[in-house]
Amino acid sequence: MPAQKTRKKLPPFKILSTTAILGYGFPESSFRNGLKKKPDLIAADAGSTDPGPYYLGAGKSFTNRLAVKRDLRLMIKAGLEKGIPVVIGTAGGSGARPHVDWCLDIVKEIAAEENLHFRLGVAYGDIEKATVIRALKENRIKPLAFVPELSPQTVEQSENIVAQMGVEPFIKLLKEGCQVVVAGRSYDPAVFAALPISLGYDPGLALHLGKILECAAIAATPGSGSDCALGILEEDSFILEALSPERKFSPQSAAAHTLYEKSDPYELPGPGGLINLRGCSFEDIGQGRVRVRGSRFVPSEDYWIKLEGVRLTGYRSISVAGVRDPIMISKIDSILRAVEKRARDIMKIAPEEGRIFFHVYGKNGVMGELEPVKKASSHELGIVIEAIGRSQEEADSLLAVTRSALLHHGYEGRLATAGNLAFPFSPSDVAMGKVFEFSIYHLMKIDDPYFFRTEIREL
Repeated sequence: MPAQKTRKKLPPFKILSTTAILGYGFPESSFRNGLKKKPDLIAADAGSTDPGPYYLGAGKSFTNRLAVKRDLRLMIKAGLEKGIPVVIGTAGGSGARPHVDWCLDIVKEIAAEENLHFRLGVAYGDIEKATVIRALKENRIKPLAFVPELSPQTVEQSENIVAQMGVEPFIKLLKEGCQVVVAGRSYDPAVFAALPISLGYDPGLALHLGKILECAAIAATPGSGSDCALGILEEDSFILEALSPERKFSPQSAAAHTLYEKSDPYELPGPGGLINLRGCSFEDIGQGRVRVRGSRFVPSEDYWIKLEGVRLTGYRSISVAGVRDPIMISKIDSILRAVEKRARDIMKIAPEEGRIFFHVYGKNGVMGELEPVKKASSHELGIVIEAIGRSQEEADSLLAVTRSALLHHGYEGRLATAGNLAFPFSPSDVAMGKVFEFSIYHLMKIDDPYFFRTEIREL
């Protein structure tokens, strides 16, 4: 009987996550501490939908260019010097082609300035409208919770449609020898999990580790979005380790971040399946480190990816002002209603033609109507007046009339007549430009997870 081959045990795979979002920065001391651990991968998530739909629609990054360049320079130089792959996901903040190309321009600048030569992999996350409409007709689109059904008209109205790619495009580019990979909209854990999965590590553990590392030291305590963290993937578990003496991981911080931005504590869905955490455990192993076991990847019958798209809904102008009069503060709700009515009467603008919002800080500026404290007790209020019109000119006009109406509104008990508002800035009115809303937040079934467009460039 032939001797049975013994499978070679996988060595620990070390991942250096530099920062919560590329451009948020990280201490060089933490980064150097991470490099001393001899990582097998340097990676960072570069984007999020948290800043809202504007950046996806406008094709602009919400992170600063010089800050992104500073982070990338350190990562790429160290990666090339030490032979460590560098992987970036959701480049440019939102991960559409304009964002990816913006990030690629920075990479090219760094290569030229530092005289670097390397193979660059690029993966685009953009989805053509025709592709979405075809999938819609073939019943391969479904909405996420609390999202309306998608229509062809909504698809046509939408701009910069992207999809969260899974690990497959990263695996493809890394297998082809790319030393640096810059990708469009990505499933956050994929940036960290793709390489170890391709080497045979457990996908459940790799993806769970990626879920935590995508925010770097935010998952430590005290948390920070601008500090590094190390993940060590083993065959049956993974270890989390802070790289600054200021921080440590605890079972509570690691478990809490596992639930971060998730509605289900046990099942975390993603492209091609979900991470099952029902048998998961978090163990303090000393020196500020935590070992995690029991995460399992459960493939789905079909491969679904999340689509994101936005559409233009108007143009915005704002004005910021303060209120200090206790009489006005006590009547602020009725005053704002009267001011909006006056502005609409003057401008002859119906609600569907122009929108007026008052964000009252010190009362309910953060939570709006959901604020449980109904009676304001502040001695002063900050009011952001917001006007949205069909054009920038309409928004500017609506704001100007609303602002002046509030400034000189006569209310019962008013003593001074010079003006109700204190403006911290001159000019008081600011044109904010285009307003977008999320129009596509749906799942699309695909046959081939490698269908995202990839390119290889020699720099």
